[in-house]
Amino acid sequence: MDFLLIIGATLTVLIGAAHSYLGEQYILVRLFRRSDLPQLFGSDTFTKQTLRFVWHLTTIAWIGLASVVLIGVVVPSSEQISAILKAISITFFISSVVTLVASKGRHFAWIVFLAISVLVWMGS
Repeated sequence: MDFLLIIGATLTVLIGAAHSYLGEQYILVRLFRRSDLPQLFGSDTFTKQTLRFVWHLTTIAWIGLASVVLIGVVVPSSEQISAILKAISITFFISSVVTLVASKGRHFAWIVFLAISVLVWMGS
């Protein structure tokens, strides 16, 4: 049973890495060459940055889910709920930091991600 969870978690991380790498190479780069992207805040830079970090947030979420799967293997069952909540909190914290840095603070989702992170951590 543990072996199956480890394989599942590993595949989750691998598909996340493939999603980020291949998406960057074959989708985002081609999309960003277009001249008709919406211009927000005076240019299409904000649009491109938002598309890029949102694309990679999917990978962060999948890695967070992989950590939840691995909790089933490495954490005693009496402590699993707390560990799962902390893994979710950390995933939202990383999402907050990525959103803050990538958007230079202009995309306000980072505030919500941070609030979720803190609330879930405190509740765990």
